[in-house]
Amino acid sequence: MSAALLLNISITVAQLMLAVAMALYLLRMLRGPRAQDRVVALDAFYVTGMLLLITLGVRTDSTLYFEATLIIALLGFATSVALGKFLMRGEVIE
Repeated sequence: MSAALLLNISITVAQLMLAVAMALYLLRMLRGPRAQDRVVALDAFYVTGMLLLITLGVRTDSTLYFEATLIIALLGFATSVALGKFLMRGEVIE
């Protein structure tokens, strides 16, 4: 078994597992039961989406996916901070 084939198989398995994880996080976002659970599921969802883009970038050997991952990371962090602040205080802007 060549190294390229082994890498291709392992990336495919990783992408499948990440897709299953994203589906489970989506289920948690929809079912709830509290707003805090939904925010944590959203945070885990975007991190898993970033990992899926990184594996896609490794598979296609393209740097475009890595740049998209950085943008998602910045927006996801800002979203997590804003939602956390909203859940703690009831307002985002003071």
